[in-house]
Amino acid sequence: MSTTNGTGNQRSSFSLSSKVLLQSIENQQKAITNGDRKNWNPKYCGEIDMRIARDGTWYYCNSPIGRKKLVKLFSSILIREEGNYFLITPVEKVGITVDDVPFVAIDFEKIIESGTQYLIFQTNIDDKVLLGPNNPMRVLFDKSTKEPSPYILIRENIEARIDRKSFYRLVELGEYSKKDGIDYFGIRSHNNFFPIIPKSELEV
Repeated sequence: MSTTNGTGNQRSSFSLSSKVLLQSIENQQKAITNGDRKNWNPKYCGEIDMRIARDGTWYYCNSPIGRKKLVKLFSSILIREEGNYFLITPVEKVGITVDDVPFVAIDFEKIIESGTQYLIFQTNIDDKVLLGPNNPMRVLFDKSTKEPSPYILIRENIEARIDRKSFYRLVELGEYSKKDGIDYFGIRSHNNFFPIIPKSELEV
């Protein structure tokens, strides 16, 4: 088993074995998905002046929220319904503004376990998610600039944008594979292939 972090240095081991780490992350994702808030049915109380900027900074009344613990608390009660974002408690539900997606994936770690590659992403609020069938990646391209915007699903229908430095590192791990009969350049993790761009477009 080997791991590689954002510095590019290879490490021989974790404080936990890779199997324990992977299981811990999967359990965390299940806990988030199956949280108690699914049973809540609060009253909608309108919009509040809270915004999440594209870089992941939270603002209240145009002032940044500097306390990470407070941001984590708000994040834990954030939901998305029909493209809109809300903070929800057992008794009330309020709408907030999100410029792009709520979170930013700021780093990832590669694990090789029994010959299989696993990519574990860390967000700006310290959540960790395993790129795989339950947490897939997608890439959108700007029509005018052709700039890529990669995203990974964090929980339910809430995503994190993968930051530029991490995406560049991802590309270094890329490979070619077929999906739906088309040759793509993409990323493999947890025995799943996630396409980035058709091979034919790279060759133009």
